[in-house]
Amino acid sequence: MAKTLKVTLVKSTIGAVPKNKATVIAMGLTKLHKTVELPDNDATRGMIRKVRHLVKVEES
Repeated sequence: MAKTLKVTLVKSTIGAVPKNKATVIAMGLTKLHKTVELPDNDATRGMIRKVRHLVKVEES
């Protein structure tokens, strides 16, 4: 596994479930096409799994 993951918001959170919006904000994604690097751990993987329809993930 990679040490970090590049997560990019590719779909808007408008109309999304409030819990999914909160997860996206907690990951540091505030605008469309913004990319953040997050550690590759179980907590991050769980967050990504919940909003996988809104984000794109790359290992780095």
